[in-house]
Amino acid sequence: MLLDVLGGFIQELRAAGIPVSMVEAIDAMEALRHTDLADRQQFKAALGATLVKNVRHHEAFDTAFEVYFALERPAPTDATADPTSSAASGGDRGQGGGDVEGLLDALVQALMDHDDAMVRAIARQAVERLAGMEPGRPVGGTYYLYRTLRQLDVDGLLAELIARAVAEAGGDLTDLEERLIREDFEARVDQLREEIKAEIRRRLVADRGREAVAKTVRKPLLEDTELMHAGRAQLLEIEDVIHPLTRKLAARLARRRRRRRDGRLDFRRTVRRSLSTGGVPLEPQFRAPKPVKPEIFLLCDISGSMATFARFTLQFVYAMSGQFSKLRAFAFIDALDEVTQYFEPGSDFAAALQAISTEAEVVWLDGHSDYGRSLEGFWTRYGGNLTPRSTVIITGDARSNYRDPQAEILGDIRDASRAVYWLNPEPRAYWDTGDSVMGRYARHCDATFEVRNLRQLEAFVEAVAEGVPPRRMLQPVSD
Repeated sequence: MLLDVLGGFIQELRAAGIPVSMVEAIDAMEALRHTDLADRQQFKAALGATLVKNVRHHEAFDTAFEVYFALERPAPTDATADPTSSAASGGDRGQGGGDVEGLLDALVQALMDHDDAMVRAIARQAVERLAGMEPGRPVGGTYYLYRTLRQLDVDGLLAELIARAVAEAGGDLTDLEERLIREDFEARVDQLREEIKAEIRRRLVADRGREAVAKTVRKPLLEDTELMHAGRAQLLEIEDVIHPLTRKLAARLARRRRRRRDGRLDFRRTVRRSLSTGGVPLEPQFRAPKPVKPEIFLLCDISGSMATFARFTLQFVYAMSGQFSKLRAFAFIDALDEVTQYFEPGSDFAAALQAISTEAEVVWLDGHSDYGRSLEGFWTRYGGNLTPRSTVIITGDARSNYRDPQAEILGDIRDASRAVYWLNPEPRAYWDTGDSVMGRYARHCDATFEVRNLRQLEAFVEAVAEGVPPRRMLQPVSD
């Protein structure tokens, strides 16, 4: 039974985007042999230590664990069957043992007394009475959680708890003491939310099964969040992880370059080394390879629909600038302008983006994307700077508002450079629909990539920074 559940749990982690190999699954089973399965925290820690390798994946792991290993609540005892009974009469809110007022009175008292067992019992009663859960109804747990917390008036509950604690302390408190009281009760209310959420999840699992509930609560990992549709909070989280991610990637690439042993055989050194072994060449010597760092010309569509994607592309590539021998950036809408000067060492990235939006000459006529005119401007003004070491990267959706795409100019750019790559944040199914001319541009690119999230962007930058020859990049970086 445990093996079946664990297998389903690992499949859910993979479906959520957490990479779990067969070796790691075997390690998890071996770790469980030395774990007290009755200790839930120890059990969870053993699985987390063996199956999760990235701190950003712990939230998805916690969600899947709570679904697949939801606790079966024991039947309520007489003391906790109706936790409102003690507050049924004489309460400040009203009379009646089964109403919301009595439930709230009991909840306030339990939170004031740090009575965790009573809080859990009240959470069960709150879900039973207030969530309105119906067996078989295809409603997510978030809806039931909202209904329960709204009727409990959690914000008002927190204010009342703080007011009671201040009154019990005599009201003469310092700012620090008031802050400590607030933080204490905020933690207790958060615990209440988690108890209610766990109870709702347990009931959903009992009604629908683990697999069905896991699908409804599954959220994309941060690196799998679509940049074009991310909310403000998600965008801020992505910004926070970009720099640590690029530092790690840069270190990995530098290490790979140092260890690479694909240089040509050094015959003279091999013969000299063989003299110590009687002329037998036991240790072939190689010339140290000199991997060439690519020159990058980055062309970004910064029109309204592409602004978010361009922001993260610029930020990611510039954070990796040490892996390129030269990096020049260009922004365009219906005109193109070089913006390399805004990203000098030590410059503030947010300020640079603001300066680009106000100072760069990227609008010529009406501020709608014109890829043909922008490519023409790049080729006319900067085409002479392209060399066989140059890699041109274009980011945008290739929607040129039915204007002349001038795809032949992209062919000229390709002939003058080492490689041309196109990163498109739209799903491939949308290419060549409406005003998209992606297919016409793709004929002049070494590779086109569907890059909708941070994971795909990381994979592409890694391939380019390693200097992978274009002909070897046969598979696009896409889901």
